[in-house]
Amino acid sequence: MQIKKTYRSINPEMLRDEIGNLIERISVAVGDAKTQTYPLRSGATQTSINVVFQIDGKKYGSAYILGSPRDETKLILDLDDSLLSEEKIASFQENLDFIFNPYEVKW
Repeated sequence: MQIKKTYRSINPEMLRDEIGNLIERISVAVGDAKTQTYPLRSGATQTSINVVFQIDGKKYGSAYILGSPRDETKLILDLDDSLLSEEKIASFQENLDFIFNPYEVKW
C-alpha cells in the first residue's frame, strides 16, 4: 500500500520522527534513516529523508520525505500490506491523519 501526502508548515525531520513514533506503535521498528540536505541557488536548502521500517530485520516498508524551501513537505509512504494486518495499517493511517490532517494540502 502506498500513501502520498503533501503538507505545509511541517519540518521534514519532525515528520520523520512522528512517523517513526506511529510506526513503532504498530510494533514495527524504524531501521536505517538517511537524511541529506541540498543547497539551492537561492541560498535556501532542500531536505531528502529515506527511512526503512522493519520487523526482526525484515523490511516491511519505507518512507520518503522531501522538504522544499517553499514551506512544502511531500511524503511517500510504502507499507507491505501483505505482511501487516489491516487493523494495524488502519490504526497507523488514522493516527497519521489525526496528527497531520490540519497541515495537509488538499488537491
